Amino acid sequence: MIKETLEKNEYGKLNDKKMNVLKQHFPNCFVGETFDIEKFKNEIKQNIDFSSEGYELNFLGKNYAKYIADSIDTETVLIPNEEHNSKEENKNSSNIYITGDNLDVLKHLRKSYSDQVNLIYVDPNYNTDSDDFVYSDSFSFTKEQLINVLGIEEAEAERILNMTSSNSSSHSAWMTFMYPRLFLGRELLKDDGLIFISIGKEELDNLLKLADDIFGENNRVGIVSRVTKTASNNGTYFAPTVDYVICFAKNIDKVSGFTDIVNEKLYKKIEKSGPRKGERYRDDVALYQASLNDLRPNQKYFIECPDGSKVIPPCSILDEVMREGDGRWRWTKDTYLKNKDLLVFKKSNRSPLLDENGNQAKYNIYTKSYLKDREESGTLPRELWTDFINRKGADLLKKMDIPFDFSKPVELIKYIIDITKTDNDSLILDFFSGSGTTAHAVLEKNAEDGHNRRYIMAQLDEKVKEKSEAKKKGYKTIDEIGRERIIRAAKMIKEKYETEIDYGFKHFTVKQLDENQIDKIKEFDPNLIAADFNVEFDKKTILTTWLNNDGHGLTPSYKEIVFNGYIGYYANNYLYLLDEGLSQEHIDALLSEIVENKEFNPTNIIIYGYNFMEFNILTQLELNLKQLRNEEKNIEVSLIKRY
Repeated sequence: MIKETLEKNEYGKLNDKKMNVLKQHFPNCFVGETFDIEKFKNEIKQNIDFSSEGYELNFLGKNYAKYIADSIDTETVLIPNEEHNSKEENKNSSNIYITGDNLDVLKHLRKSYSDQVNLIYVDPNYNTDSDDFVYSDSFSFTKEQLINVLGIEEAEAERILNMTSSNSSSHSAWMTFMYPRLFLGRELLKDDGLIFISIGKEELDNLLKLADDIFGENNRVGIVSRVTKTASNNGTYFAPTVDYVICFAKNIDKVSGFTDIVNEKLYKKIEKSGPRKGERYRDDVALYQASLNDLRPNQKYFIECPDGSKVIPPCSILDEVMREGDGRWRWTKDTYLKNKDLLVFKKSNRSPLLDENGNQAKYNIYTKSYLKDREESGTLPRELWTDFINRKGADLLKKMDIPFDFSKPVELIKYIIDITKTDNDSLILDFFSGSGTTAHAVLEKNAEDGHNRRYIMAQLDEKVKEKSEAKKKGYKTIDEIGRERIIRAAKMIKEKYETEIDYGFKHFTVKQLDENQIDKIKEFDPNLIAADFNVEFDKKTILTTWLNNDGHGLTPSYKEIVFNGYIGYYANNYLYLLDEGLSQEHIDALLSEIVENKEFNPTNIIIYGYNFMEFNILTQLELNLKQLRNEEKNIEVSLIKRY
């Protein structure tokens, strides 16, 4: 289980995966292990423009960050919380909460959830005056290893090791921390998937550079300013009252447009006659607005008013020729001619319009907009969000008796879900889940509209501060707070909406092996007759980790199948044999099941090598599986040993 990972990590190098992809698709561009770049260019030169100029993001630790993102696998296991997961509300849940370092979590998730996530929202730690962020990781590279795998100079290797081992809070340290997490997050997104990231001004510029580098500048969707509070006495020159939400797409060409929620309160009037009698509308948006500044020639023309006079936006010459500085209507002339019935003329002694003699007009003109039409056509969300101040998040947690500082409002996440149309069966990920706001928002949206969105939350088991309110209430770690908040939110939402949705979640913990365990695994040699190993993992941990590793996810359906008293675990053509004591009688029963049961078609049999040290039994199993290939059914079954 871990031995193979340790060996792979020991010999992995930067860009190994990318080189393997190139070898697979362009084998003729390799001479041995050497890649011929000129030959490669010649292969793809049709319809490709090569540029020798361009900008490339570089920072101390970038190659290191890329290496740990793409070349180093997680050396951790996934431990299921069996007591929690077996509860009635959780046992069939598709929602997931994982406790542990989100880098390890993301590496586990990539094995089953790559290209499956619709929406990611994260609110990461970042550098502020209150020292919210310091870099640390669990890797223990030597200087020589970094020089070898990254191809860097000794001085740079020393600087990287100093940064990663000294709890640095520099901008480079923050970027080194974020790069692999965003890189892996992108891998999890579906082709039309989106990521939203909350960030303060301290790291906004660096985050944009990172995201441009990972997602591509062309996949930058936008930057939104969010009002965080209405008043502040902090700051030096300006009082800080906003933070930012940036949005990137995995492939912007696959993303449909965003649609804002129509504010029904603006549609105060009711149509009293005609074919649209009874419909709500508004007529308070002027057809001329001074802020319009595009120079399209067909937006300057005369409009006849109810008294027969003609009016035009303010301009230097009273004709329909557009000139620099002239006012213009919101509608083109063609649109005006098609929608005359939607114009509303209101008498005004402050009209900005001119009549045909150049005098101030007696009317101002507005357009009528029906609520039903607006709901069908939609409206674009604005780049300034004013409805999601921090106080809303704080007030809700206070009401729920959840001790947590700086929680984002549930309404913010619900709004993102709404405008992106993240609807039925969508998968939503938050790998800095904190107090669990994203999970709360998903539950509430599902209760409101009956959809079946699922969530995956990840949170480090970071200790709460010693004198904090959380500590006084008995919480030891942040993830404990997050899980309790989700449980209370589920109860609150169920009472409010009285709808049956998936209120539960499955809980798993990522566990890092200690150095003693790793040394024992590395030293273990299954080929030695006297080989002995003290198994440190329980069966559910092994099964959970392997099911996920093999692409079945963290909430799969699997069957326990009994072969003459020996239990195997079967999921999607994978059969897992984990227990000691496999005998020839068990093997015979297994082979009979394969041959006779049409519903039982394992293509891979995975065995836990530490429990299969009896040479004769292993050999017999291998021979019997080979024999299946030679029979009339020609059944192909692979035997895989893992340690």
